[in-house]
Amino acid sequence: MSSFVVGDIHGCLAELRYLIEQLPLRHGDQVIFLGDYIDRGPDSKGVVSFLLELRNAGNIEIVCLKGNHEDMLLGYLGFAGNHGNVFLSNGGQATLASYGISTATFRAGEITKQFPESHLSFYQNLATFYVLEPYLCVHAGIQPLKKLDEQIEADMFWIRNEFIRNPHNLPLTVLFGHTPHKEVLFDLPYKIGLDTGLVYGNKLTCLALEDKVIYQIRRGAKTVQQTFISDKWNRKFKFRAP
Repeated sequence: MSSFVVGDIHGCLAELRYLIEQLPLRHGDQVIFLGDYIDRGPDSKGVVSFLLELRNAGNIEIVCLKGNHEDMLLGYLGFAGNHGNVFLSNGGQATLASYGISTATFRAGEITKQFPESHLSFYQNLATFYVLEPYLCVHAGIQPLKKLDEQIEADMFWIRNEFIRNPHNLPLTVLFGHTPHKEVLFDLPYKIGLDTGLVYGNKLTCLALEDKVIYQIRRGAKTVQQTFISDKWNRKFKFRAP
């Protein structure tokens, strides 16, 4: 089995489709999505429908993690979630528009009814993190000084500089999105950042773990580029305490 980890998508369905079509996926492989499927981009509903299609096809394993934008959406809709009050001002209007919802014509209590049940179930059942040793997949990161069982969900969805700028104590390399960078962020052995700002006109990134290959497609493009990064692992890293 080969494992592929995909960064933030933010409603950019076309690039996601081209990426998946051009990955060297075989039956039984695994694709892990790091969250932020919605908001800002043109087709959040289409992205979720596509992910559900992939999952239902059954030939590859699909793991979908929750991002802070799904967290905001759930809060906005009245479910368990953080910062729902700022959902609309953080790209949420684009998500509602993709579902044909206008806040001018629907009251808050009616908006939930406009979402397909399968999509509501998708949002409500997203995983917080996923361990694939020696990797930890999570949307935003972790509190550097806490053990895995001490982490809280809000940090895993929302943390930024405290995690990015510091080493951590876990014997795992954290694969994360959330904070966009122009290129993939390598801070081995501690972390690899895979959000390369697709929705802002940059790229969607996927890391093939076993082959040590980065697959990327630029916003508006149709062709996936690949970069071999095995040199990043040429020496054995030793974790050191912060």
